[in-house]
Amino acid sequence: MKTFRKAILIIHGFAGGTYDQENLANYLELNPLFDVYTFTLPGHDVKDSKLATKEEWIKKSEGILNYLINHGYKNIYLIGHSMGGVIASYLATKYKQVKKLVLAAPSFTHIASKEEGGLVKAALKSKELMEAYSTSEFFTRIKKLPISALKEFLNLVNEYQYTIEKINIPTLILQGTKDQMVPPESNEKVFEKLNIEKKALLKINGAYHDLFKGEKLEPIEIEVEKFLKKPKFMIKQEIKEI
Repeated sequence: MKTFRKAILIIHGFAGGTYDQENLANYLELNPLFDVYTFTLPGHDVKDSKLATKEEWIKKSEGILNYLINHGYKNIYLIGHSMGGVIASYLATKYKQVKKLVLAAPSFTHIASKEEGGLVKAALKSKELMEAYSTSEFFTRIKKLPISALKEFLNLVNEYQYTIEKINIPTLILQGTKDQMVPPESNEKVFEKLNIEKKALLKINGAYHDLFKGEKLEPIEIEVEKFLKKPKFMIKQEIKEI
């Protein structure tokens, strides 16, 4: 039973996978205080891309979290990227073992919110976004997603948006200033909605939605680790840019 170490559970986003979080996971694993866990949400496996429902995404995430709890972890930190941030927020309001929360470009608001297929349409129309993601597995996969998959994504976000106001643990929000999947200003509003004092908003200049890759990765890794290591009483409300 590993009770003295902290478990970090990373939840990837819509159309993403563990490959999105690999760099961050490897970095945090170097810290002897942490055991880091990643997993693939249903319907996101490269070999089996069958459509999954929002209920399956929640069930899988909750199952992994319960696995950690049942193996003796009393201090669990959740890191959620994009849609994974929405899932992590929900789990943080339900489980007392979750002690800290990192939301990387959480998709409480997103460019797909006004029309079906908006996420894909905006991606295809944006030259800047095409250049940023044209060689990424994320962009390749999102172009292939059916409208029904986008509906499940939208339904999940709409159903669990309320959780942001119920979070009562220290929370760090990461947001790239050039994110064209999740409007940067939307997560400034999310930051304001957090009804806690121990919260921080980190704006990453020049970063896109894919926060855990690219030239901004190293300073992001350092800031995430600092937040997770910092004693609760030392965490103060702040907005910072890097």
